[in-house]
Amino acid sequence: MTGQRREARGRTAQPGYAEFAVATGPLAFVAGQCPLDDDGALVGEGDVVAQTVQVAANLRRRLEELDADPNAVVRTTVYVVGDDAALTAAWSQLRASGITGDPMAPSTLLGVTRLGYVGQLVEVDAVVALDPADGA
Repeated sequence: MTGQRREARGRTAQPGYAEFAVATGPLAFVAGQCPLDDDGALVGEGDVVAQTVQVAANLRRRLEELDADPNAVVRTTVYVVGDDAALTAAWSQLRASGITGDPMAPSTLLGVTRLGYVGQLVEVDAVVALDPADGA
């Protein structure tokens, strides 16, 4: 991947993630990763942090399958069911996981009323810049 992440110029308070990323080469679009284990069972019912941990682990596996590391993530969208505390908890856990590199990739955090699986509280989709040398 050829790319870079940047903070906005002229701001004194940064949002804690890169505000934009520039990438050249092929991109992979990773479907929303859900808090499901290898058997398809929901992990952490009612626990937004446990579900975020599982979502990050699943996204890490998708990156490995793409031969990409977290710094190749150029964009995420984070969907969370719940109140402000749930959004904050999911966001904090996702940032702590390092799954979207450093600085954290540009991202949008959304509060939603429900997700695809009964009891699901968190989902994250991603855009990943691939290394053209890998023949992608």
